[in-house]
Amino acid sequence: MSKQAIGWIGGLVVIVVAGIIALNLYRSPAPAPQVTQKLVTTPAPISTVPPPVQHPISAVQSVPALASTSALPALEHSDAPIAKALESLAGSKLLRSILIPHDLIPHIVATIDALPRHSMSESILPLRTPRGAFKVIQAHDQIQINPQNFTRYAPYMRLIEVIDSKNLVAWYVHNYPLFQKAYRQLGYPKGYFNNRLIYVIDNLLATPEVKLPILLQQPNVLYVYTDPRLEALSAGQKMLLRSGPGNEAKIKAKLRAIRAVLTGQRLNTL
Repeated sequence: MSKQAIGWIGGLVVIVVAGIIALNLYRSPAPAPQVTQKLVTTPAPISTVPPPVQHPISAVQSVPALASTSALPALEHSDAPIAKALESLAGSKLLRSILIPHDLIPHIVATIDALPRHSMSESILPLRTPRGAFKVIQAHDQIQINPQNFTRYAPYMRLIEVIDSKNLVAWYVHNYPLFQKAYRQLGYPKGYFNNRLIYVIDNLLATPEVKLPILLQQPNVLYVYTDPRLEALSAGQKMLLRSGPGNEAKIKAKLRAIRAVLTGQRLNTL
């Protein structure tokens, strides 16, 4: 596999990690509605003072130059170059089957921005949801997440496992102006996307570890956690829990590695 291909695979973890955490896991066992392509944004609070840049992208060092060195396209024309690069990758058939290649970077940015909130819109997801319906089981008069659900994420987890975190950061740094522009267009004209990314990673890493069984209740159409402390978690944290303990551990390990490279920390394995 070429170095350029490795760089693009690394970049995909931004999509995969955000997408797998943001998958629609709340619905009862019924066909999920189609994801619309219109980007829904929430205006940011008006502020006359720009927030401080806590994690400047220019400070990221010792990143291998594996990503493309070509000039970046305009954000509004970036979907086609990314899709073309994906087609040259090993396993591109799998990627095309789960990727929503429209407004890709804006959807990634919007998804990442929404993860720490209490709820988020389906319309911003960059990935298609897993096949099959969300399943539960009844045991001792309680609704529990069916562990069979966790295997639905196998294709997404395979992508996460093969991605090198340093290669990811190389791709992210190279393409950062596109992420920054999309973040400002989202409603943060003075915001700095890398600050938000680190904050979101920290929020996800703070997700509590919950042993099975995970109890649910269904007051209306959607399932919610029986434990009010879990239901009070952010949207990203709750969805990460529903991916299953094994998948959660792997996603957290990848997020720690990404954060370490972005912030210059050291990990034994990246």
